[in-house]
Amino acid sequence: MQAETKTSCRKRLNRIEGQVRGLVRMIDDDRYCIDIITQIAAARAALKRVEEELLRKYLHRCVAQAIQAGDNFNQQQKIDEMMNLLGKMV
Repeated sequence: MQAETKTSCRKRLNRIEGQVRGLVRMIDDDRYCIDIITQIAAARAALKRVEEELLRKYLHRCVAQAIQAGDNFNQQQKIDEMMNLLGKMV
């Protein structure tokens, strides 16, 4: 993983970690349910953005390299990895 991607994902994940700690405090403080659910949705959306960034980098780097190398076995491996991942994401 490139240093830039690592730094970006780490920053986002640190913010998400803070959001989750905030959710715990909200529950402990008996905050309004809709406010908690709204914050859960925000944390989930933030995780999705990290996921999308990593997926984009994977496609541009790993999959593109397999295609450019012309290695049919490696290409099939990448396709299988993607299919397994997509199955988990749904």
